[in-house]
Amino acid sequence: MAWDTREIRRKAEEDYETAWVETARLLKKEGRSLRWSRGEPGRPHPVCELIWRLRSILLSYGFDEVLNPTIVPDTEVRRQYGPEAPVILDRVFYLAGLPRPDIGISSELESRIKAIAPGISIEALKGIFRAYKEGRIEADDLVEEMVKQLGIRPEQATAILALFPELATLTPLPTRLTLRSHMTALWFPTLAALQDKRPLPIKLFSIGLKWRREQKLDETHIYDSHVASLVVMAEEITLEDGQELVRSILADLASAYEKKELSKPRFIIKEATSKYYAPGMEVEVFVRHKGSWVEVGDIGLYSPVSLARYGIRWPVFNAGLGVERLAMILYGYDDIRVLAYPQFYAEAEFTDEQLANMVRIGDRPTTPEGMRIAQAIVRTAEAHGETPSPCEFLAYEGPLMGREVRVYLFEHEPGVKLLGPAALNHVCVEEGSILGLPEPRGVDTGIRYIDAIAMWAAKRIEDAIREGRRAVELRIKMAKRPSDVNVIVDDVARRYITSRRKKIEVKGPVFVGIRAEVV
Repeated sequence: MAWDTREIRRKAEEDYETAWVETARLLKKEGRSLRWSRGEPGRPHPVCELIWRLRSILLSYGFDEVLNPTIVPDTEVRRQYGPEAPVILDRVFYLAGLPRPDIGISSELESRIKAIAPGISIEALKGIFRAYKEGRIEADDLVEEMVKQLGIRPEQATAILALFPELATLTPLPTRLTLRSHMTALWFPTLAALQDKRPLPIKLFSIGLKWRREQKLDETHIYDSHVASLVVMAEEITLEDGQELVRSILADLASAYEKKELSKPRFIIKEATSKYYAPGMEVEVFVRHKGSWVEVGDIGLYSPVSLARYGIRWPVFNAGLGVERLAMILYGYDDIRVLAYPQFYAEAEFTDEQLANMVRIGDRPTTPEGMRIAQAIVRTAEAHGETPSPCEFLAYEGPLMGREVRVYLFEHEPGVKLLGPAALNHVCVEEGSILGLPEPRGVDTGIRYIDAIAMWAAKRIEDAIREGRRAVELRIKMAKRPSDVNVIVDDVARRYITSRRKKIEVKGPVFVGIRAEVV
């Protein structure tokens, strides 16, 4: 059952700690609600799927994969870019940290603390705050240490911390550390560390996130994106060698995704070369996409000046391919935000198969005998559904939860049949609508009305035994909605279907009667 989120928020605003404790009752520790089994596989993210493809291609070319750090001192950028560094650093995110304050406890605060946690040792609390200030207690361990050392509850510890404004008003202090905006920033120290440890040529790649402080976020700009970066350090290597390598990688991607345009990239030398590349040795890579040329990568030979600052003695070719840009082309996206974060930017789109997976039977029996009862009801309905009424058939006689039960299908009104015309209808999905149909059409969910009704009846018989009742009767006449036949349509599917003016029509003359006697 869904929670009343407005009520939870209201209670939290009035008394956060009380709401935090009380709402824990909405959750369960024990029992099994879901069954974990291998079935229909989940859907990979397009960017992650492309990363897997790129990794496989680069490994096949003999490149070793490395993990490059994501935090870079700005001194590395200055070493690589020289006089261009200030312009580059304008685009990076600098990291900051919160200072640890001196926390004093006045007599007034002492009274308020004791009101929250009577019997607390103020001296012990002061000792904890000193250890926190000196770094002997980590910030994320502070509450746990208060609970352990002071013998108080977690909600009391956080309520005490809320009394100190110096904690709530801390201002971040900047550092000289940055989030990497170019994978290149890490290749220089990596190659310097390896040049005397491995024979040439050294071929490395790393695929990971980079962060750019973009001035605006739109269809082609987001703060964080992935780059597939590679380097080759050799005694001799030419820019043409590097272009041929990139052309081969793109051709392999074109073959894997059946995108011929990717196999015919255009290489254009940049007029204004970045300082970590040698003059005239930086090349932009473009691919045709929907009538336009889209930049997907940047390649080049590193400047001997930048290499010398790290003591690197050999030429180095570097290539960086934008994973999201490539994914937009390969998967046909126009907006990088929709590609990267569909949960925020994309409208929900479901196939009929996916909608069918959002339709399920509601109540189900919880015991093996209960399942056998449901199966027996279905068999009896299939065998005698056309029998003229009045009629009654014994569907099951046997044990259930330590008792003996007899289960019957019946129809007492004369002039009809045991089952109504819609009782054996199939629940199907067709062109975005969920329909109850006499014969399967579109995508069959595998659920018939009688299947769900039989499960419902078996569950009600189990409930009757638990409650000490001796008889159960379930009578379903006209179904007007899925729940009338124990079929549940997930809310996500309901919203999707109604927003597209499609239909949910699981209805019809069912006329199923089931009764049980507990002996």
